Amino acid sequence: MSATTPTGSPTRTTSDSAWAPLARPVFRALWIAQFVSNIGTWMQTVGAQWLLVGHGATLVTLVQTASSLPVVLLALPSGVLADRFDRRGLLLVAQFAMFAVSVVLTVLAFADALSPAPLLALTFLLGCGTALMGPSWQAIQPELVDREQLGQASALGAVNMNLARAVGPALGGVVVAAAGAGWVFGFNAVSFLGIAAVLLVWRRPRTTVPTAERERLLTALYAGRRYVWNAPGVRRVLLRTALFIPGAAALWSLLPLIAADSLGMGSGGYGLLLGAVGVGAVAGAFALPWLRRRLGINGVLAAGAVMFALVLAVLATVHVTWLAVLVLLPAGLAWIGVLSTLNAAIQTRLPGWVRARGLAVYLLVFQGGQALAAPLWGALVQWLGLTAALLTGTAVMLLSALTLLRWKLYGTEGLDPTLSDHWPTPPLVFVPGPLDGPVLVSVVYRVGPDDCGAFLDAMDDVARSRRRTGALTWGLFQDGNAPGRFIENYLVGSWGEHLAQHHSRLTGTDRRFEDRARALLLPGTTPEVTHAFDASVGPTVPRPEGASS
Repeated sequence: MSATTPTGSPTRTTSDSAWAPLARPVFRALWIAQFVSNIGTWMQTVGAQWLLVGHGATLVTLVQTASSLPVVLLALPSGVLADRFDRRGLLLVAQFAMFAVSVVLTVLAFADALSPAPLLALTFLLGCGTALMGPSWQAIQPELVDREQLGQASALGAVNMNLARAVGPALGGVVVAAAGAGWVFGFNAVSFLGIAAVLLVWRRPRTTVPTAERERLLTALYAGRRYVWNAPGVRRVLLRTALFIPGAAALWSLLPLIAADSLGMGSGGYGLLLGAVGVGAVAGAFALPWLRRRLGINGVLAAGAVMFALVLAVLATVHVTWLAVLVLLPAGLAWIGVLSTLNAAIQTRLPGWVRARGLAVYLLVFQGGQALAAPLWGALVQWLGLTAALLTGTAVMLLSALTLLRWKLYGTEGLDPTLSDHWPTPPLVFVPGPLDGPVLVSVVYRVGPDDCGAFLDAMDDVARSRRRTGALTWGLFQDGNAPGRFIENYLVGSWGEHLAQHHSRLTGTDRRFEDRARALLLPGTTPEVTHAFDASVGPTVPRPEGASS
């Protein structure tokens, strides 16, 4: 059994059980509260979509858009806020805001005044709360469990969501059919208070102030975008997400129409279909470690896309209820297999200083793909019919699988995202302020003639490292009078940001890139580093004592 500090923060444990994170009191309490809230969310989704079934396919699919679009608009600012401010406080704000919106939704439903426009508007506001809490929720996980247990914690999060998917839709469908949508909206409102109660009791351990808290909002936002753009492994995860989500969104967007039009089912039947997906996903969570060992991460992605394609093809051509329920089980397995693989891949590639912002970009691609694709599937149904739309989704998913021949996820061999504070503090004759800048950093290298080509190749990785951690521009120049003399120049926006490079942004991977380049220098030589400031706006060098004015 693992132990915790009096504040509830984790101490080191050696357990590698899939259930080990649940031994942490705070993690366990939040997991249970989140489970109840997820059930409420799925009940609310069933209620909202079923109220719109008679208003046309486009309006039904707009529920998915209203839920996901806020992440497109707010994910990046939410990631910056999660890296700048107290994440517990942000989560509390989000819970109480969503509680208030759900209360309004409930009152309107019971008053029989919930037309499509306010329903979609309030669903959009609930999505805004989800967008605000998403990066913070992901980023607090290392504070709740040991870093070695982050994989288990992520898997338990997936189990949580999909257990709720197995229970919530079926329960929501029964409640809507028996008592009306107002009751499912009311349950969803109360469910937010459980998470809020746990967060109020949790005394978050004191942590050192992250660099982003000393950055301006736009500077921190740009730093996150710059990191993602210059991290090939992160970009590849985002690409795979963008290629999978639009086709998969066909199932989530069109399932209410499949239930009502193709299978002739009521709201309870629609909940049963969603529940089947959830059961398959829970089973998939336990099968996933075995699948990854047998297929590898790219094999899991390919198998998941192909399985999704087959499910959509069956739903398009077969109109038998029991067969539809049966075929949705592997759909859940494919969904959790792909998303858990992508989520684990993005988590392992992000260092702590930019974790929330990187996860925000991932959520933007994930939710944005659903938000943009959902109305397109609805429009396609109205244009060509439900069967043609589902077969189109089949083709899209098969194309997604084929793209793995060209764009696989990169391996993580040699990847080390842990902090590496290996740069010495620059020796300057004055002390610049954190906002002084820009700063021009120059590094001179001396390389033997036989190693120049290898050195240039090694500096490609160094260039990406510099840009990820703060460089606005970067260049490598070769001395015309001494071909073995190379000068690296890069510009950093401020002195504070350059100090962040020194002490809080470099990782073990960055150090490995530098070591590989420096191993090619002439024996007995070391890089010569200088720091220069814009003479027109930078700090002034003090005069030596005794000098005449």
